[in-house]
Amino acid sequence: MTQYAILIFEREAEGGQTAELPPEIIAAHEALPGRIVEKGGKELGGIALEPSATATTIRGDLVTDGPFIETKEALAGVFVIEARDLDHAIELAALTPIVSGGVEVRPLVGLDFSGLTS
Repeated sequence: MTQYAILIFEREAEGGQTAELPPEIIAAHEALPGRIVEKGGKELGGIALEPSATATTIRGDLVTDGPFIETKEALAGVFVIEARDLDHAIELAALTPIVSGGVEVRPLVGLDFSGLTS
């Protein structure tokens, strides 16, 4: 199966801080790996990111505090799945609970994260 990165974007509170997630969204994220398995995929791992205000951006020789792109939605986390094809990956990514944002699906090139799972 092909591996895909699912990038989670959420709206941040003013000042680039992460808004508190409702308990039902947290519970839905905890249940997500099982739901992906039920649909024939596999989650290989994932991470949540600190708010964009904690980011440092490097562009050439310039290092600046904060995210490079000004936006109301920020990258909040990433997880990697295995899916049969892009359509299947989109179906699985659509299961991701989001408060006010979206997800992006990208195929992975030349990386194998399957050995990272237990």
